[in-house]
Amino acid sequence: MSPTASTASVPPAGAADASDAIASARGLTKTYGKGSTVVRALDGVDVDFARGQFTAIMGPSGSGKSTLMHCMAGLDTPTSGTVVVDGLTVSSMNQRQLTRLRRTQLGFIFQSFNLVPTLTAEENITLPLDIARTPVDRAYLAEVVEAVGLGDRLKHRPSELSGGQQQRVACARALVSKPSVVFADEPTGNLDSTSSREVLSFLRSSVDDLGQSVVMVTHDPVAASNAHRVLFLADGQIVAELTEPTPDTVLEVLGSLSRGTAGD
Repeated sequence: MSPTASTASVPPAGAADASDAIASARGLTKTYGKGSTVVRALDGVDVDFARGQFTAIMGPSGSGKSTLMHCMAGLDTPTSGTVVVDGLTVSSMNQRQLTRLRRTQLGFIFQSFNLVPTLTAEENITLPLDIARTPVDRAYLAEVVEAVGLGDRLKHRPSELSGGQQQRVACARALVSKPSVVFADEPTGNLDSTSSREVLSFLRSSVDDLGQSVVMVTHDPVAASNAHRVLFLADGQIVAELTEPTPDTVLEVLGSLSRGTAGD
């Protein structure tokens, strides 16, 4: 599909096949404050994230992109609406259920690597499984380690790794438990261009080769162009979508949003 202006303005909620969605939201609202000071971070969002697909979420500061991801991942509680991940209604879970969900079915990659400095790369990768007292699938661990290219760095501690290598450790950690979906919040924000390409290439290959589902928040058009699909938020609503993105088509949609013409 050619990423034309009309493609960008298609309502995204129906674009993914809801019957094969790994994560969905309906009527998702998040507000902060009360009365005249209320801020509506999310304003009735309906969206499906397809299984086995890499989706990027973009939008200006304050658009609600990180809030959407945090609500989808059970890191924040929506004011109203429902969130379902792999058949489980996340929005109605209590804290104990959410903790279990995050340990077993969700993977997380953040801008800061969040590695434990006293542990080796391998120990950091298997940490979620160790905390959950879940046996490590050594064959799958070897597959993930090979995919991120860290086979010769497993015994090194974070201080002995480059920024790109540390983020690849974080990526491997997110994948090793075979989560239903991986949520990545600005995963290349602290990396140079070379390291960014390495991490983004791995995220895409984790989808194409390992069958993973990935949802990534980013402000970078080049990073977004690695995804199968890009969703654009403004004022707490999904206002545009792009499939088969390139850096140029992403910039084109962002430009149209800044001019207020994306839906024209």
